[in-house]
Amino acid sequence: MKTHDLTPYIAEHPFFQGMEPDQLELITGCARNVRFDAGEFVFRLGDVADTFYILRRGRVALEAPGPQKEPRRIQTLDADDVLGWSWLFPPHEWFFDARALELTRAVALDGKCLRNKCDADQRLGYQLMKRFSALVVERLQATRMQLINLYE
Repeated sequence: MKTHDLTPYIAEHPFFQGMEPDQLELITGCARNVRFDAGEFVFRLGDVADTFYILRRGRVALEAPGPQKEPRRIQTLDADDVLGWSWLFPPHEWFFDARALELTRAVALDGKCLRNKCDADQRLGYQLMKRFSALVVERLQATRMQLINLYE
C-alpha cells in the first residue's frame, strides 16, 4: 500500500474517529507502511522517540527491565492498537522497549512531521493530545498492574 492509499485506513481507524477530513489528510502526510520481523525491536528504552505506530497485523510486547535486568512484559499490543506516545512529550525518548513477537505490519507516523503540523494547526494538536493522553493513562494503568503483581 502506498502512502497516499493510507488515507482511508487512517480515517476508519477508531483512534482517529471524529477528526476532520483536513486533519486526517495532515496526519496521512506523515505516514508510511513498515514491517518488523519476530524478535525485532520496534524501539528501545532511552532512544529518541520520533515515531508512533498503528499496528495492522502482528503483536508487539511493551517491556521494561525487571529486577534482574530481565525484560518484564508490561503489555502486549495487537492489530489496531496504537504504539508509542513518547514522540509527543519532551524529552522525546522511549520509556519502554517494544519488541515484535511475530511478523508485524504497521503504519508508522513521523513524530517530528506531526509536531510541526500540530504547531501550525492547534486544532489538530488538541485532537491528538486528547487521544494520546488517554493512551498514556491506559499504559500507566497497565504498568501499575505489573507493579502490583511484582510485589504479590
